[in-house]
Amino acid sequence: MKEDMLVQDTNVVDGQEEGTTSDQPTIESLTAERDQLVEQLQRSVAEFRNYRRRTDEQRSELRSLATRDVMLSVLPLVDDLVRATASIPEDMQLDGLRDGLGAIERKFLNILERNGVTPVGAVGEPFDPAYHEAVATDESGERSHIVEVYQTGYRQGDSALRPAMVKVGAEPKFQA
Repeated sequence: MKEDMLVQDTNVVDGQEEGTTSDQPTIESLTAERDQLVEQLQRSVAEFRNYRRRTDEQRSELRSLATRDVMLSVLPLVDDLVRATASIPEDMQLDGLRDGLGAIERKFLNILERNGVTPVGAVGEPFDPAYHEAVATDESGERSHIVEVYQTGYRQGDSALRPAMVKVGAEPKFQA
């Protein structure tokens, strides 16, 4: 009988059976901990993706602003080249100068084009206050179309770099 009591005492410790001491985690607690860690990992991955997307957008925006500033500083040079080429009289023997200025002008225009800068404000276009600045009107008083361009405007993408300075009036009647 004493031996039976000894065996019983070794099999039961504080009301718990052998193999399930309080120091050992249960399957449920391990599963819950794993699920929590997986959720934390998924959140971290999502946060990193959002961070990467935000920094890429900011970098792109900064690049666009820097390009815009450089292109704005180049526009007066292009205007001066256009005026210089146009000011050389046709009857003068300065074809070499005219050709050289024209080549430089084309190079500048190619630089603008490669950076997404396009001219706006051609005669006959409908007047758009987002891209055109009306500095004069013709006698008709109508302000629907561009009838003369004083200074070419430029835009980069959908935003105006510099509005075109134009004279507005009625839609021009082109003769065929």
